[in-house]
Order: sequence, then C-alpha cells, then structure tokens
Amino acid sequence: MYRILVVDDDEEITTLLSQYMERFGFEVHVASDGASMHSQLKAHAIDLVVMDVMLPGVDGLTLARLLRQQSQMPIIMLTARAESYDCVVGLELGADDYMGKPFEPRELVARIHSVMRRQATAQADTSQAANVRFDAWTLQRLERQVVDPQGTVVPLSYAEYRLLCTLLEAPRRVFSREQLLEQARGRSMDSLDRSVDLLISRLRHKLGEDGPSLIKTVRGAGYMLDARQIQACVA
Repeated sequence: MYRILVVDDDEEITTLLSQYMERFGFEVHVASDGASMHSQLKAHAIDLVVMDVMLPGVDGLTLARLLRQQSQMPIIMLTARAESYDCVVGLELGADDYMGKPFEPRELVARIHSVMRRQATAQADTSQAANVRFDAWTLQRLERQVVDPQGTVVPLSYAEYRLLCTLLEAPRRVFSREQLLEQARGRSMDSLDRSVDLLISRLRHKLGEDGPSLIKTVRGAGYMLDARQIQACVA
C-alpha cells in the first residue's frame, strides 16, 4: 500500500490522519516542518506528500516548489484559506490537489487514491509520449515545455502543462471551467471557478501573439483549443 508523508505542525491533525489512514492500509509518516520533512523523505520511500500551507519556518508553498524541482512525487496541499489565488499558486507550483480545512479524513483518503491513479496513468503516458505539434507550436511532453515557431523554448508550469494537455486531447471541444479543472485534477472544483481564468490567461501569454487565437473563449460556455492542425511528432 502507499507510503504517505503528512507534513503539518498541528499534532492533533497528524495523529487523527495517521490513525484514520492506517485503517485503510496506508503506511503513514509525520513531519512538522521542512527540516523534518526532508529527513523523512531521506529515510523512507514516500509515495505521496500531504502538506499544510501554514508551517513554521519555510511555508508549505515554498516546500512544494522545492520538492517539485527535485521530484514528480504527488503533493496534496492543505490550507485554511481556500481562495482562488492561493489555490492557483499551489497548482502552479506543482501541487496535484488542494483541500481546504476543515475536511473529512475519508475525503482525503479518496483524494489520495484519485491522485495515485492519475500518477500511474501519467507515468504510462509519459513512457510512450510523443511530442505534439499544434499549428506552428510544439509541445514537448517529457520536458513539459512548448517550442514557438522560431524554435524558442518556453517552459510551462505544472498547471499550464496539464491544462494544455487537456485541451490538446479534444481540439475544438468546448470545456467549461469545471471540466478543465476536473480533467486536469481528476475531480470537480466548483469553488475555484475563477482560478481557471487565471491559468488560461497565463497559458495564453506563454503562447505569445498566437495565444488568443489558439485558446478561444466561448462566451457563457468555457474554452477550447482552435488549432488548425494537430499531429504527433518525434521532435
């Protein structure tokens, strides 16, 4: 079963989560700050990190960014401030899911299973991934970046990459905001409706002057990718 690291300085929460998740067969390890988190990661082969945003010393968002630079290990963020901006920052930094406090432990268990299923699917897809050319742009899936018509590499954040992949899978299909986040995160996130607008805006900016024409807003419905040609390619 999965080995989970819970990073939270609230001992009551870590004890509750440990006892509850162990009932489902999880092996649970606990850390209260960044230093103890790194110690646990070195000592155990952790499969997924559940991390609070508000931590003593280095905050959870910074730790998530540092962890994502070193590993693709799934991360679920916990926060008492489930506002769109905070959630967008977490997703941009590479968090796989976001839960606002208070929450039901059984929902966290369900989220862990969902994230791990997506992780397994993503690893299978990456192992046979081809680059994808859409009009004059190329998405390099292994590197999680796009190459513009002049050959310039444009890095994508984790969230931007996931959104672009979702749009590329069904060109000219209109996705609602809820559908985009559900496709990218594996669940509905109605309360974060406006966060999609921010992510779409950033992705369009990365695509330069082609951004608005490639990713179109369908008023009252959502967004769609309007590329004239999409094909898999080797380079």
